[in-house]
Amino acid sequence: MQRKIRWGIVGLGKIAQHFANDLKLVEDAVLAAVASRSEAKAKEFAHKNGAAHHFADYETLFKSDEVDVVYIATPHTFHKTVAIKAMESGKHVLCEKPLGIHRIEVEELLKVAKENKVFLMEALWSRFNPTIKKALGLVENGTIGKLKYINADFGFYAMDRPLDSRLFNLDLAGGTLLDIGIYPVFLSYLMMGKPKDIAAFSNFNEQGTEVQTSVIFKYDGGQAILNSSFANETRMNAELAGTDGSIFLHPRWHESQGYTIKTLTGIKEVNLPTEGRGYTYEIVEVHKCIKKGQLESNLWSHQNSLDLISLLDAIRNKTGVRFPFES
Repeated sequence: MQRKIRWGIVGLGKIAQHFANDLKLVEDAVLAAVASRSEAKAKEFAHKNGAAHHFADYETLFKSDEVDVVYIATPHTFHKTVAIKAMESGKHVLCEKPLGIHRIEVEELLKVAKENKVFLMEALWSRFNPTIKKALGLVENGTIGKLKYINADFGFYAMDRPLDSRLFNLDLAGGTLLDIGIYPVFLSYLMMGKPKDIAAFSNFNEQGTEVQTSVIFKYDGGQAILNSSFANETRMNAELAGTDGSIFLHPRWHESQGYTIKTLTGIKEVNLPTEGRGYTYEIVEVHKCIKKGQLESNLWSHQNSLDLISLLDAIRNKTGVRFPFES
């Protein structure tokens, strides 16, 4: 019997807990170790989730013989440093989105992965969501004709939170774009590829953190209108409209549980509930790749991560989103 793939988790926040919950649903996975700068937090997380080992620093986990692959769920600004240390210790890595703050960081991460011959994937869990995968298939096989228009938003009200919270902290690359705006940009890229031109506008709070961004992607014969916001709650659904019909991803679309399709033959609602919260699908993809000896996923490749961060960089250049640590 083949042994289970042993996971380590660093960055033990809310997302890490969701991930740990779903890890239990994957038959050939086991949470072997967790790490936090706080030993008490690591011990509590390990006890709650059945991890055999807990560490008060990341480096000890990376050097542990008990871990095969590391899930990184730290704030954005630590992704590059933490992932590089893990990969240089010979660990495979699944790193939360965005993989890096900008393209230069992502390029460096891919270089280190290649040099150390380890698997690396950006944890863009929506790529593996059954509804989104099905919608992509319907677009690709022409069920709704030629795709002409995408509308996707991601917004929730957060303006009552402290200015030093993770969402607004510029030293942690705060703002909507890298945190939630990445999802609408991803959807447009997945369905229609890289745009020919980009228009983008942002609003900022009193300390200069971007809190609302609207983007238009121009394609040959098509457009995408995308929005992210901490200033207001949005519908959180997505529309893919073609010459022969439309697909509506049910809210919250980035973790959708189904879709409605409208074509010349009528309207059909399809329910596709996820297993657990929905992280299981990216976990299964990581396992599949590791077992096959692949160093990247065919579904969300290194090039896909490069393309996505390049689009986010372009939007930032258009809107003037900058962080203090950038020259």
